[in-house]
Amino acid sequence: MSKRLWRIACRLALPGLLVATGTLCAQTVPRTDRRPARNAIAILRPTKGTNVKGTVHFHESRHNTHIFANLTGLPPGRHGIHIHEIGDCSAPDAGNDGGHFNPQVHKHGAPDASDHHAGDLGNIEADAQGRGRLDWTVDFLTVWGGPNSVIGKTVIVHAQQDDLQSQPDGNSGSRLACGKVQLKTKPSRKGSNRSAKTGVLSGS
Repeated sequence: MSKRLWRIACRLALPGLLVATGTLCAQTVPRTDRRPARNAIAILRPTKGTNVKGTVHFHESRHNTHIFANLTGLPPGRHGIHIHEIGDCSAPDAGNDGGHFNPQVHKHGAPDASDHHAGDLGNIEADAQGRGRLDWTVDFLTVWGGPNSVIGKTVIVHAQQDDLQSQPDGNSGSRLACGKVQLKTKPSRKGSNRSAKTGVLSGS
């Protein structure tokens, strides 16, 4: 009998058998710990003087983490997008968020380079209407646990394109939007075929 059917049977027990059956049910139905949430979201809000906003979803599977970003209000073109180490978007320019998330102390680089920060997500490209999407699957970030967990960090979108080389931040310019990464209970939405970037990225 399944656990659900067994619980229904326990609820329907006759009054005279309540004590005995209740004891049996309590002993028989296994108690299982809830699996930690594997989904997270950052809701990006504009910094002072900008209109950039949107969401970045993270979904951790067995071996990888899927990242899907959907933003509006961007100037057309490419913009650096990074995970920063401190979960603080309170400053008007989001300048309290620290540097790039870099637990292994690597150099800045492209997310598919052999050497890069854990927070290096490359660039997101906006169309003429200011809409930008990013769809990556990476193996160097996690949602739950470990030194590379994104929880409590911030996602930052920058004013300029990340050149993927300059240290320490790719010369990406000022911050246009900031959002703190938090756990959520529902899975991430799958990216559409209009995504600006798609692929599986592997990092050191």
